[in-house]
Amino acid sequence: MNQEKPFLPLQFERLGEAEMCERARAFTELMRSRRSVRDFSAEPVPRQVIEEAIRTAGSAPSGANMQPWHFVVVESAEIKRQIRLAAEEEEREFYQRRASAEWLSALEPLGTDADKPFLETAPYLIVIFLKKFSNSDAGEKLKNYYTAESVGIATGMLIAALHNAGVATLTHTPSPMKFLNEILGRPSTEKPYMILVAGLPAQDAEVPAIDKKPLAEIADFV
Repeated sequence: MNQEKPFLPLQFERLGEAEMCERARAFTELMRSRRSVRDFSAEPVPRQVIEEAIRTAGSAPSGANMQPWHFVVVESAEIKRQIRLAAEEEEREFYQRRASAEWLSALEPLGTDADKPFLETAPYLIVIFLKKFSNSDAGEKLKNYYTAESVGIATGMLIAALHNAGVATLTHTPSPMKFLNEILGRPSTEKPYMILVAGLPAQDAEVPAIDKKPLAEIADFV
């Protein structure tokens, strides 16, 4: 991964202007239909879908190509139960003591609270870890670079890949998350980054009525 390698010709498909615009529009529409889901069905999702989505995430750009991520896919009901209990303990602390009144007010329209049943109901929890260090083929400890940026990009690509395959997701970040290292047996050099809940929505699932900012508010062209 870190060893010098020869360069290869770029494989890149040039598209006509009309096709470029149509693909961009279609992908925008697809991703604008994505919503964070909190009411999941226990229906199974093919593991191949999860595997392919993680392969997509693993193709993300990263600082010095160190690929500072590790994905733990949790299917076990017992492990999901352990994660839920530990997460809800931290969430109760957050809602009762840690969160400011302003923060709680911002969360109120979303209807969230310390109870997280989706951590057990959904067929998959994908726990994403940020790796501060990697090892060379010779076992040498190597520092990873731009880790937060790299893992953030990979996570976004994972969410997009799952949505493209018809899988609903929810980003969940109880704080602190060190309990994930203990439950999943990951080393202390890896930092829990996020729990991505993945599955199919419950038949009666509802989502908050929210809007996304228009292009004019989120971008400038200079």
